[in-house]
Parts: sequence; C-alpha cells; structure tokens
Amino acid sequence: MARLGIAFSGGPRPSEIVDCVKLAEDLGYDSAWMAEGHGGDQFAVLAGCAMATSTIQLGTAISSVFVRSAPTIAMAAASVDDLSRGRFILGLGSSHKVQVEPEHGVAYGKPIARLRDAVAIIRALLRDGEVQHDGETVRIENFDLWFAPQRGDIPIYVAAVFPKMMAVCGEIADGIILTRSTLDTAAQVRQRLAEGAGRTGRDPGRIAVTSLLPTAVADSRQDALDRLRPGLAFYAGFFPRYNRLIAEHGFAEEAATVAAAWRRGDRAAAAGAVTDAMIDATSIVGTPEQCRDQLDAYRRSGIDLPIISPFIRGTDARTGFEAVIRACAPD
Repeated sequence: MARLGIAFSGGPRPSEIVDCVKLAEDLGYDSAWMAEGHGGDQFAVLAGCAMATSTIQLGTAISSVFVRSAPTIAMAAASVDDLSRGRFILGLGSSHKVQVEPEHGVAYGKPIARLRDAVAIIRALLRDGEVQHDGETVRIENFDLWFAPQRGDIPIYVAAVFPKMMAVCGEIADGIILTRSTLDTAAQVRQRLAEGAGRTGRDPGRIAVTSLLPTAVADSRQDALDRLRPGLAFYAGFFPRYNRLIAEHGFAEEAATVAAAWRRGDRAAAAGAVTDAMIDATSIVGTPEQCRDQLDAYRRSGIDLPIISPFIRGTDARTGFEAVIRACAPD
C-alpha cells in the first residue's frame, strides 16, 4: 500500500481531529500530523489520538523549538510515545520570527543553533533520563525525568525550507519535513541531505523525506484551485520565508505581487494574485482521481511520505476533512 499522511493545522475541534485520525487509520493512512499554530495543543490532541487508535503513526509537524523549552518538548514527546505504545514521531522546527515574537513574546534568533541545541537536549534526556547542556543558545544546568520513556530513540524529524537547514537535517535528523514542495524538490533535497550526512558519517538513505502538501478535493478542478488560493496568499503574503520559497519555485513576480497586496492589508488582492500555476506546482488539487495521480507523481519524484494538508475552516471543517481523507485514501 502506498504511504500517505494526513496533517491538521486548524479547522476541526480537537475531539473531531481524533475522529478524523481514527477514520484515516481505518483507511490505511501511514501517519497523522498535528501542527502547533492556533489549532489546539498538538501534544494533547495527539494523546487523544493515541488512546483512540492502534496502528497509525502520530507526529508533530512541527513543534517550535522557540515557544516550548527543550525539556518540555522531551517530556511531551515521551508521554505521547508511551500512550501510543511507540508510534510517535517528533517533528521539530524553528518556526518564524513573525510568529514567535509578536504571538508568543519570545525573542527569536539563531534558529539553526537553537534547533541543534534542542535536538541534543531532547535526545540526551530521552536516552539517559537526565541532561546537562551548555550550548550556543540554551544552557540546562540539570533536568531529569521522573519516569522511564518507552523508547529512548524516538525518531526526530526536522522541518527545512532552504539548503542550509536541509544539510543540518542530514547531520542530525531521522527525517526531513518539507512544505509546499514541487516535483523537482526531492532531488535537490537528497543532495543537501547527503552533504550534511557526509559531515557526520551518516547514511543519507536512512533519512526519511516527507512533505506537507496543501490539498483541496472537489468535483471540479477549478473549484479545488479556488479553495487553496486564500491559503497560499496567506503563506506567501505573511511569511517572508515562504514568500522566498514560492519565488524560488519560479514565481518571483507573483510572490512579490502577493506580498505587496498583503502589506497593504488587501487580502482579496493577495488571493487574486495567486495563479493556478502557483497552486498546481505546490499542492494536491482537483478531483479525487487527479489528486491521487498527483500524489503518485510526488512519490515517484522521491518523496517517501507525502502528507496531505487540507486548508478548511468553519463550523463544518470536520466534514470537509473527512471528505478529503476518503478521497485521497491510499490504495
């Protein structure tokens, strides 16, 4: 069966997400992933999923190394892993300055160093039950766990957008979490992973390549495209890092137009500047058959695990998520 993940970044309530993950497990999905953002506490939601399922893997995509302390992340990861009987994957990332500082009141700086410190602390704490760490961005005098983790080697995946962090994934991560990839992305990523892995004597072939892919399924392809336009406008308009990513995918002029409209506060113009080609290049979009074909194309391109990520809001978000989960279910 082809591997497929499902991601949640808001929309359904926490209890509804649990029900959606149960459905995904029944339909053969490999994994379910919970974002941090504003959609509910990711570890609490995944704990609920752990108690309601038995086979599907559960992961964070991603947990920010800035808004939670490293020991707190380690304890949460070990807790969900225990409740799920060893089905948890810890996805970490540096998040974005435009979120971390104004939304959480936390200073943002040296994201790669912060990520390295967090991974080192979490790995030591899970493995040894205690940690002392004097890093570039984090100093821990001593922290010890008062319970024994079920696994001392919980897989750690790291989110990366650009080459420098991709190489860091090659050095320290068990997997990489990409977002809004194109069909050309995997080949470039594997080269960067190999560079990083070579620096630490690791086998890059053992590093899982995953990608979050915005997804909309509808009876008509045009309707599906229109559903994803506001989400891409938000990402390219609000996040400088994602604006650069879209530009580097070959849409520099369009990305600049979206960003300018967003800065003016004109959300409609920002969405209107998102072209069908921009959505097609970075998303799973169309009828159920078209979406399944696109997922197969991503697998052939070198993505080990495509993760569909519906952008659905409103009071009936659960119904929308369930429809996408059913439509894209692996064969």
